Amino acid sequence: MTAPDDVGARSIAVQQSADFQRLRRSFLRFIVPLTVLFLAWYLVYVLLASFAPGLYATPVIGSINVGLLLGLGQVVTTFAITMLYRSWADKRYDPHAEAIRREMETGEILDD
Repeated sequence: MTAPDDVGARSIAVQQSADFQRLRRSFLRFIVPLTVLFLAWYLVYVLLASFAPGLYATPVIGSINVGLLLGLGQVVTTFAITMLYRSWADKRYDPHAEAIRREMETGEILDD
């Protein structure tokens, strides 16, 4: 069993490591812009529903209107962001996170 002090020292060493800082920056560079864009898109969706209900009621094809298409766009955007994140994480984030986890678990992080 690992001593609590050892786990604490490893955690601090990981947080201070250059690899972890790069991983964290990489994550933030990916996730913050996507989050801001999605929240802006959602805000536009809600504001249009509140202040331009006539636009939402505009028929497009038969009983399908602009509001329905924008609502479906929200769902599609959510799935697209999820797939994009999963692809990015599988290729760029997870391998580095796994290496850092391995270093922490074996204690190699304290050897640096």
